[in-house]
Amino acid sequence: MSDGRRTVLVTGASGFVGRHVVPELVRNGWVVRRAVRTPPQDANDVMIDSLSPATDWRAALDGVDAVVHLAARVHQQSDEQSIELYRNVNNEGTLHLARSAVAAGIRDFIFVSTILVHGRSNYGRPPFREDDVLTPRGLYGNSKAAAEVGLKDIAPGSGMRVTVIRPPLIYGAGAKGNFALLKRAVINRMPLPLAYVKNRRAFLSAENLASFILYRLSQPGSEYDVFLVADREQVSTREFVERLARAAETSPRLFWLPPSLLKVSLTIGGRREAYDSLFASLELDLSKVTSTGWQQPISLDEGLKRALRRTDV
Repeated sequence: MSDGRRTVLVTGASGFVGRHVVPELVRNGWVVRRAVRTPPQDANDVMIDSLSPATDWRAALDGVDAVVHLAARVHQQSDEQSIELYRNVNNEGTLHLARSAVAAGIRDFIFVSTILVHGRSNYGRPPFREDDVLTPRGLYGNSKAAAEVGLKDIAPGSGMRVTVIRPPLIYGAGAKGNFALLKRAVINRMPLPLAYVKNRRAFLSAENLASFILYRLSQPGSEYDVFLVADREQVSTREFVERLARAAETSPRLFWLPPSLLKVSLTIGGRREAYDSLFASLELDLSKVTSTGWQQPISLDEGLKRALRRTDV
């Protein structure tokens, strides 16, 4: 520890989510040690060449009370090399870090997984719950699910409390991926085929995720626990885009296109996941996270306003 304050090691600290989580921890009295792959820019930074089964974590974990593991391999093609990268980083690299944390006497280990361990849609089913059987989709979802299984085996009797968080799409300032595409389309008033979409989807602001991570670090709990975390409001893709446009002080250009036609064209183009993200439902049962007493600090509308800022903090 440093000056009596607790120290937390954060992997992926320079990424989109990390740039929201780190300031929240610092503001609340934590000493943050960032695991970085580039030359350290702060006295608390520690350089780690890679996240793999061979990484030496001893120096990074020395004097640390908790680990927040955000780093992951994402958006790789489905070739043999990518499969190996997902396994080495998201699965075996995560479990090696967890075992190293146990050896170092770490009290808390928080792993940010993904809702994709349940699949891309719960169409025709009740909202996903923490105790549902895992049905992961894609290389990313499968690698995260495998890491969860390994962490559940490591936790018992280790003396380290493991928390798994399964978020849906995370949005916020600096977000990439699907949210960045939607934001660009709305700001540039590009036509979107969402006029009659009536699905329901969960979203999570980066600020709310950071808040729950902080809350979890301050609360007692069992040796292994899983939480589905999302914004309280779960809305259709159409409404999400409309409210994003409102936050940007513009209006969206929405038109109708037969979903079946779009589904066929995206599937043929190898983008079936894009169809699911836009048109399928992805609802989460938030009763467990609500029962902890945690309250999300910002609403969906406030989160979207903050997501339009040019800087994260």
